[in-house]
Amino acid sequence: MIQPTALFKDNLQLLPPIEDLNSIEVVDANGTVAASIENKPGKQGSLAVYQYLQQNFAALDADAAAHGIAVFAEHTEDARNRPGAHPNIDVLLGIIAGGETLSIRLLTK
Repeated sequence: MIQPTALFKDNLQLLPPIEDLNSIEVVDANGTVAASIENKPGKQGSLAVYQYLQQNFAALDADAAAHGIAVFAEHTEDARNRPGAHPNIDVLLGIIAGGETLSIRLLTK
């Protein structure tokens, strides 16, 4: 597992490549898709973080979410100040705040 730095761009360099991913689905215990992240510009950083979380944690629980927001680094504070501006961070913050544990499905090309 990586030791997150204070800068998101530096953390991205530590994460596995995402070129084989088409998208990621974040699902609840019933299999309902709670969030989806496509492999397209503007979303690829989040895609890399969620892939990394899926590879390193058994579930997207409070521990995984806390590590994820550390990886998002400076973007986390912006997400706290502007709810809705960073929906993929909002999912993690919701889990930390007591939301249900989710799981991550990787959809490859």
